[in-house]
Amino acid sequence: MKRILICTDGSHYSLEACRFGSALAASNDAEIDVLYVSDIRHFEVPAVADIGGSLGVQPYEGMLAQMHEVERIKSDFIFEQARHIFEKAGQQNRVSYHHETGMLVDLIGTYEERADLVLIGKRGESAKYAAKHLGSMLERIVRASQKPTFVTSRSFKPLRRIALAYDGSASTRNALEFISKNKPFTKLEIHLISVAEEAFESKAYENLTEAKEILWAQNLNPISQVLTGEAAIALKSYVEDASIDALVVGAYGHSRIRDFIVGSTTTELIQNCRIPVLCFR
Repeated sequence: MKRILICTDGSHYSLEACRFGSALAASNDAEIDVLYVSDIRHFEVPAVADIGGSLGVQPYEGMLAQMHEVERIKSDFIFEQARHIFEKAGQQNRVSYHHETGMLVDLIGTYEERADLVLIGKRGESAKYAAKHLGSMLERIVRASQKPTFVTSRSFKPLRRIALAYDGSASTRNALEFISKNKPFTKLEIHLISVAEEAFESKAYENLTEAKEILWAQNLNPISQVLTGEAAIALKSYVEDASIDALVVGAYGHSRIRDFIVGSTTTELIQNCRIPVLCFR
């Protein structure tokens, strides 16, 4: 893991993402990119368009210039907050800061090309007004990103134990390979968890045996457990009982239409677990 991308909006959660990113980078001597995107929709609201039509072109252009200047000042403030975190950790020389105007979901592809891991806070600027809701861009970023996405929690805590929800799918195989070959994950206590209905427990044990053999080949000794019941509920209970510090999952394995009809386990886990969730596509 040589490069980490941190998406920030200046919120409390994104500052904690910087702390998580700093800790992960320190154990890998990794470079860090910090990205803030000014939402282009702020410059295209109907009120601005109406004012432009009623007052003429020059006042409209002047207003846009002022709005861009406000965003530039905001980005400077956001980066200064992040800079304090990295300077305190002695990592200021490995961090680059980037300010763009557009949509984060559209720009993420360009910035993640050279990154090995993407970090984003579970909630954004509106967290204190909608405490139970995820960030407006979060699901779209996790779905769009081709790299592992680390959704960080409200408060930074050093990682000691991680749990991988393994079902033998391509996404969880990718997660297993990533964890088995990247510090600091290889230094952590690793729990392999499979959730299955009683009729499919034998298949779950087969999946875990396969996963354990891959980790054993890397001289890692995981703790394995087969759980029964509804996946989101069983996993949430396990991470709380075992004091897990981060949960690793395969993200959004079904179509958006099916998720809309029956709900998404990934979203439910991110929303209800009070620990970071590392998502793999």
